[in-house]
Amino acid sequence: MFKKILIANRGEIAVRIIRACRELGVRCVAVYSTADKDSLHAQIADEAVCIGPPATKDSYLNMNAVIQAAVNVGAEAIHPGFGFLSENAEFARLCEKSGIVFIGPSYKSIEMLGDKAAAKETMAAAGVPVIPGSKGAVKNISDAKEIAEKCGYPILVKASAGGGGRGIRRVDSPDDLEAQVTAAQQEALAFFGDDTVYIEKFLVNPHHVEIQIMADKMGNTIYLGERDCSMQRRNQKILEECPSPVVSPELREKMGKAAVTAAKECGYFNAGTIEFLVDENRDFYFMEMNTRIQVEHPVTEAVTGYDLVKAQIEVAAGLPLRLKQEDVRLTGHAIECRINAENPNLNFRPSPGTINALYVPGGPGIRIDSAVYQGYTITPYYDSMIGKLIVHGADRDEAIRKMRWALSEFIVDGVDTNIDFQLEIIKLPEFMEGNYDNGFLTRYMADKK
Repeated sequence: MFKKILIANRGEIAVRIIRACRELGVRCVAVYSTADKDSLHAQIADEAVCIGPPATKDSYLNMNAVIQAAVNVGAEAIHPGFGFLSENAEFARLCEKSGIVFIGPSYKSIEMLGDKAAAKETMAAAGVPVIPGSKGAVKNISDAKEIAEKCGYPILVKASAGGGGRGIRRVDSPDDLEAQVTAAQQEALAFFGDDTVYIEKFLVNPHHVEIQIMADKMGNTIYLGERDCSMQRRNQKILEECPSPVVSPELREKMGKAAVTAAKECGYFNAGTIEFLVDENRDFYFMEMNTRIQVEHPVTEAVTGYDLVKAQIEVAAGLPLRLKQEDVRLTGHAIECRINAENPNLNFRPSPGTINALYVPGGPGIRIDSAVYQGYTITPYYDSMIGKLIVHGADRDEAIRKMRWALSEFIVDGVDTNIDFQLEIIKLPEFMEGNYDNGFLTRYMADKK
């Protein structure tokens, strides 16, 4: 096992990794920007190193600064968390070159799967169902028109690099195609430095269901159930639940086996998530693979009892998986709500500021993953997440009831939040019945206007 790990991230995921290190008896080093000097992760780590000014390109995305910090403190490994450098193949390669273990997959796997167009081709070759669309990147508008006609409208134009809902455009007719391709390319270039796009058929009202996998370096790969992430706004997740209300045990097994096949095809190890779209006929299609721990990983931990972050560290250290597939059991139901400093009534405008008062819910089956505290200032430099509220109940109805009263008890004063909005969502009949899809929230909010 490692003696010292540097955490190349901030906020709640950095705190989460610190706690996993504590349980494993590993010393941990936090990095922080000057804007984060009072952050919780910098305060509770065994050591903390300032790596630059507030701008992410000068701090959390500065690969050389992170690597140098790890070398200076004698860290044997780096955990990237999610976001920032977590899916950067060059950073993983630099870690290897510097004799530092990257807690994640190999840089070759990240390269293979980071290009979504290429990943789709790899999955199709492995026999994993994929959404009809372009074979690789779209070369020009003429190429785009031909592919779109073959797929049939509506289609999606999607950035090959990046994620987070950026660089995605829906096109409903040939008249809009050129403008939307150009718009997707421009956004992709601005956010990811790569204007490569691909096209896929737009599935009307599908469910977004992802499979959590874990693989060690000995070739053992398991899947740990699914997460339903269909409650989305602008392609960004609002809440997640496990198990999915639309996935049967038979479908779970099919998707799980496909996910394992996908991982093995890529020589993948460590934690990963294969995202699928499930249509009204309960057919599923590969969408993309995230080569990191997910924001919503706690719901999987709740129903499986398996600590994914600790497992990440153990796998990176060369240890075998503690579980075999036959050992995996889903118990009860879990829901996660993302609590953000934002105003839903003002188009979800971020609400930076100082938290004057804070009360978080507790009790059996309630978990809070957060890095804020009373007096903490949420800056405008990074995402607006206050924390993640996770509940676990014996069944879905119990989990929903727990989430209702937990949200009702959650008090944050000093900044606007989406707590009331989350409470509104889980009280909707469609959510109660599990009858919602990727487009539900967009339609609901349009009807409210």
